Amino acid sequence: MKLTLYQIDAFTNHLFGGNPAAVIPLDQWISDSLMQRLAMENNLSETVFFVPSVKPDADYEIRWFTPESEINLCGHATLASAFVLFHVMGYGYPAIRFQSKSGILTVTKSFDRIRMDFPAWKPEPVNEWPAELSTALGNIPFTSVHKHRDYLVEVADEAIVQHCQPDFTLLKKSGHKVILTAKGTKADFVSRFFAPTVGIDEDPVTGSAHAQLIPFWAEKLNKQTLHARQLSKRGGELWCENLGDRVTIAGQCVFYMKGEIDL
Repeated sequence: MKLTLYQIDAFTNHLFGGNPAAVIPLDQWISDSLMQRLAMENNLSETVFFVPSVKPDADYEIRWFTPESEINLCGHATLASAFVLFHVMGYGYPAIRFQSKSGILTVTKSFDRIRMDFPAWKPEPVNEWPAELSTALGNIPFTSVHKHRDYLVEVADEAIVQHCQPDFTLLKKSGHKVILTAKGTKADFVSRFFAPTVGIDEDPVTGSAHAQLIPFWAEKLNKQTLHARQLSKRGGELWCENLGDRVTIAGQCVFYMKGEIDL
């Protein structure tokens, strides 16, 4: 069996920026164990698979795997999948409807960007949090802590986000995924995302984290349209909108490579 693999840099307009995703289109699903082994072999934060859908309310079914486990939502790999469909595979319609474990995700072209419609995951305030969370983040001063899927830790200054040096071993033992965020200087807000529990110490740009960040910052800044930057070494930009129970996240992609997997 031969499979085609594309590697796409997502949430960036230049090569070697943003978040690289491995995209593997399928005619039909292969086994979960094989998808997991392929993701481990690729050793990127996400390997994404999609197949044509037989259901009338979706065009494709989509699934995402880190090197260690399947996850329920991934923004950058969805963006990369849409880029492959629109710009490589010749998908001719203006919108793609992906059926996923987080429901229907609609992706559209928007000038030089691709825009994704995701569920809004508004995080709720947390008054008490595990002591190891503070220790793992170097005992930086927290402004607030919220949580939905992941802990969202707000700090007072962009520089604290930029220079934080987490203890990834301790963070992995804690079992928590963490979004670190602050109000931005050249963007409305900035963030970093740490997920060693699923084999990713730091994710370069994280669309799913923005499903939490957008409703959080929209309320805090009283703005519905937001510009975000993720401050990883590779860096990334996202253009966001809060729609109540949904959010939109837009970004650019760059083609890196095409390969063939021989199984």
